[in-house]
Amino acid sequence: MTNTKLVDSLIQIIESLTPEESRLLQQKLQCKAIQQTAGVCGGSARIRNTRIPVWTIISFRQQGADDEELLRNYPSLTPYDLNAAWSYYLSHREEIDRQIASHQDDDLDD
Repeated sequence: MTNTKLVDSLIQIIESLTPEESRLLQQKLQCKAIQQTAGVCGGSARIRNTRIPVWTIISFRQQGADDEELLRNYPSLTPYDLNAAWSYYLSHREEIDRQIASHQDDDLDD
């Protein structure tokens, strides 16, 4: 059951934030959207509560997939998830590029 009063209260609070507070909120929410858990996806950064590694989304994007295609192929993801993955990549480019290269090397070995 949806708690409409809670949602309405949150909207009021969010609308009352200063621009600086709003940016901080967005940053904190984006941090929650990307998770790293030992034993899940080899410990790679993944999109919230899924087994979809960030490197996978970034690799497909680098190969030309647009957001519409990614969302169609990964129906559990949202546009917000894709933005969070891209933001994570921009902050952790070397890590993600290494993972992409590592998996490309694995594909070549097959």
